[in-house]
Amino acid sequence: MTPPTLAPAFLDAAGWGGAEILPLAGDASFRRYFRVVHPDHGRAVLMDAPPEHEDSRPFIAIAEHLDAQGLRAPRILHRDLEAGLLLLEDFGDKRVAPVLAAGEGDEGAIYAEAVDTLVQLHEAPLPAGVAPYDEDALKREVDLFVDWYLPALGVENIDRDSFDAAWKAVWPGLLARTAAHPVLVLRDYHADNLMLLEEGGLGLLDFQDALAGHAGYDLVSLLQDARRDVDPSLEARMRERFITRSGIEHAATFIADYELLGAQRNVKILGIFTRLWKRDGKPHYLKFQPRMWGLVERNLAHPSLAPLKAWFDANVPPALRADAWEEYR
Repeated sequence: MTPPTLAPAFLDAAGWGGAEILPLAGDASFRRYFRVVHPDHGRAVLMDAPPEHEDSRPFIAIAEHLDAQGLRAPRILHRDLEAGLLLLEDFGDKRVAPVLAAGEGDEGAIYAEAVDTLVQLHEAPLPAGVAPYDEDALKREVDLFVDWYLPALGVENIDRDSFDAAWKAVWPGLLARTAAHPVLVLRDYHADNLMLLEEGGLGLLDFQDALAGHAGYDLVSLLQDARRDVDPSLEARMRERFITRSGIEHAATFIADYELLGAQRNVKILGIFTRLWKRDGKPHYLKFQPRMWGLVERNLAHPSLAPLKAWFDANVPPALRADAWEEYR
């Protein structure tokens, strides 16, 4: 991974001239990350977000908001928005997902801290200018399933009207409760975007697409993880922890919303991972599709989602679900 051509001049302007630039990571967007190592200043992260594809201003705004609330987003050391470059605080190498995969962390304790961090986030005021996670936004996301997933498997003549109607049948209560008490939703709050910091606590990554939405969304993102299995017993304990610590009075209603948000998110991800394969040439995301179907089927089993389950039962047989992706595991 070659550093951006403007990186040396950018680092000179930041006072980090002569630093070594090492490849660090990319993600599902156009953003790329490099580790910068300087003999005097230590380490930082260079974020390359090409301005023709990515707008870094939301990242900056949310990072500064989180920092002001006592939450740990990477502090911004230098910026050049025209070049699409940011120099960020380096949180180190202890990303939660690899740490747990190596058997080096206490999964229950880490997830409890992640839940408590969400509670703290939701107690903070919403930053100005954050768009709502409303019905239009939710619909655009689930449409990825009929736009990308089903066509990729050769399904033609998709009944989009009945698909829309199934979702419209289950939205109203969730939308009313969201409008009554919106919170900041980071939208990709899971083990691959959480860092174990040297000083303790969790560092937050990948929050530039934050919206004002339902308190259950990021909890679903954490506990129904697209990239790693979370044991259902741990999920249940952490969900109960969140309900208790958030002071939620109607647990059954919250759980129904949680399962609907899970269905929305997981169906969306099925579409996104297919799009990453078909449009962006990234087939490695397909290995997650069987897990996603397992989550979707668990979501649809909730009685409040019966209209949605009926649509999937009628239109998406097993051959188009997990069975279609076994070869990619």
